[in-house]
Amino acid sequence: MTINDSVEGIIYKEKGSKFIGYLFSVTTEDEVQLKLKEIYKKYKDARHCSYAYRLGSAGLVYRVNDDGEPSNTAGQPIYRQLLAFDVTEVLLIVIRYFGGVKLGVGGLIKSYKATAEQTLNKAVIVENKVEVDFTVGCSYEYTHKVMKLIRAHKLTIKSQEMHLDSQFILCAPVGVFKEVITAFKELRSVKVTF
Repeated sequence: MTINDSVEGIIYKEKGSKFIGYLFSVTTEDEVQLKLKEIYKKYKDARHCSYAYRLGSAGLVYRVNDDGEPSNTAGQPIYRQLLAFDVTEVLLIVIRYFGGVKLGVGGLIKSYKATAEQTLNKAVIVENKVEVDFTVGCSYEYTHKVMKLIRAHKLTIKSQEMHLDSQFILCAPVGVFKEVITAFKELRSVKVTF
């Protein structure tokens, strides 16, 4: 699962401290760094800018950052909400303005968790469709068989060229990729590369 669009400026207050949540769709660590730079610039007067992100279809690439808060009181609560909502390809940032009253470890964890949760609750969460591109080539006489398989598996045609030989660049969901490749390889005159 991932988000459909960014969520910005979700505010949570606790004992004078103000927490502001931002949620962005990201697919690379470079995108994460660009979004962080934007937020740091916009909130340069804030005391803390803690965050967590998850990347990849399974969310195996991740990072948490407490940004000066006591260890595991900011980044981890944010990250745990990403896990609870089962979202990936996202960056969740929580900015904190200190309100003059120390919140303690429990108060910080509660506040960062609540801000992250409220921010995620405002997001439109969608299923991320992970797909793999591959190329199918065949002589023109086998084009109808290839087209039949494309329709049967509801594949996306990214491009096609039809001359004496035909070539298709196709896209298949990861979950059925092996099945699709096997079906094309059973057509002996078809060349499949990925």
